[in-house]
This record gives sequence, C-alpha cells and structure tokens, in this order.
Amino acid sequence: MSKNVFDNDEFFENYKKVRVKSDSYNNLLEQPAIKPLLPNLSGKTILDMGCGFGFSCVEFRKKGAMKVIGIDISEKMVNAANSENTDENLIFMKLDIDKIDTLGVKFDIVYSSMTMHYIADFAAAVKKVHSVLNDGGVFVFSQEHPLVTAAKAGPIWITDENDVKTAAPISDYLENGERNYIWFETNVTKQHRSFSAIVNSLLENEFIVEKVVEPTPDARVLEIAPRMYDEMHRPTAIVIKARKA
Repeated sequence: MSKNVFDNDEFFENYKKVRVKSDSYNNLLEQPAIKPLLPNLSGKTILDMGCGFGFSCVEFRKKGAMKVIGIDISEKMVNAANSENTDENLIFMKLDIDKIDTLGVKFDIVYSSMTMHYIADFAAAVKKVHSVLNDGGVFVFSQEHPLVTAAKAGPIWITDENDVKTAAPISDYLENGERNYIWFETNVTKQHRSFSAIVNSLLENEFIVEKVVEPTPDARVLEIAPRMYDEMHRPTAIVIKARKA
C-alpha cells in the first residue's frame, strides 16, 4: 500500500463528497455497527489504522481516550485530519500498516474502519496488530464483505423487469487475491479473502474472536435511504471484534 488512490486529486474530492453525507453507507450502517463493539474508551491508548479524515479519532478523545494515533497511507487524508488538530494527545501520521511496530507504543485498542480489504498480506497485518496490543487488548475492524469482494468481474446484481435488485450472484469466492474495480472512474485495487481465511488468520495469531456483525438496515435506515434494502440481499461490510489471547 505504498501508493494510494486517495492521493489522486479528483478521486479524493469525489470520495470526500460521499463520505461526509449523513446518509452515506458508513454513517447509516457501518459506523453504527462497529462503534458498539468498542470497550469503554476512558484512559485507553488507541491506534486507528486507515484513519481517513480522523473523525473517529476525534470521537475517541471526546469519549475519554488518553492517547489516539491515527495512521493512513494517504498524505491527503493525513493533511485533512491534521488541518485543525491542536490536541497533543491526538496524533495523525502517514504510515503504512506494516510499519505499526515502529511506533514504539503499546495499545489497548486497535481500530480499523473499511481498510483491511486493501491489505495484501492480511495474516502479516494481523500479526503486527497482535504485537502492538497490550495483553487482553482488542482489535475491532470492518472491511468489505467477502461476498462483495469475491467476483473478479466486480459486484454483479440480478434485477427484475423494473430494474429492482433481486439477487447477487457469487463467483470466484474461494480464489483469494487481488481484485481490480472501477470507482469514481479510477482503477482501485482491493484484496479478496474468504471468511475462513479472515477468521483463521486471527485464530492462528492468538486472537479470540468475540463478535462478528453483518450490518443490517433497520426501519429507520430504510426510511432515510430506501436503497439500503439492497443490504438484505448481500451485506456490504463485515465487522469483527477479536481479543488478544
């Protein structure tokens, strides 16, 4: 991940417009699913991997975290996060996930929102996370669901005569590896791995999997954004909470 598509000017601006919308997928489904999995943040030291604009890091400090470090491989994201930051216990830096052991800090919580599907060597990343966590520390992360990343041709839907989505066919599921998709007219490389590959990487690196969530729209979400009914056919994300054994 030494190069990042989010440093492309046009891509960055398009992503920003989507991410800050109140009815975005992140705000309506992913964030409400991942945040309840976090323990009490008071006095905790937290690492946010793929911090983006730093929204979660700021929230963690407001909820009592003692120190928060947000890392992202995108210089534009880090600059945006730092633009109004005056908190000495809130640090944003450009750093790849495979370098987190160079921080020289032990964390109570490692958090990552919709970033792990960009990591080519997931097992190695999990091992690094384990090494920087305090005993009993938790790793809470979300990523694109394996059912979404599976198809080499990209996500495909079956629709009825009214162009309403009725099913999501799955292909290439057991072929882990690189996937290339077009997003905002730009080629974006993601990594597909089966659910078993994700869970086994955690278990083999001495994590205890405590919770798995597939974000599901409730009546309130469907009223705000009826398009979210598509999630009932195939969830966009998967959220996992694991504890260092």
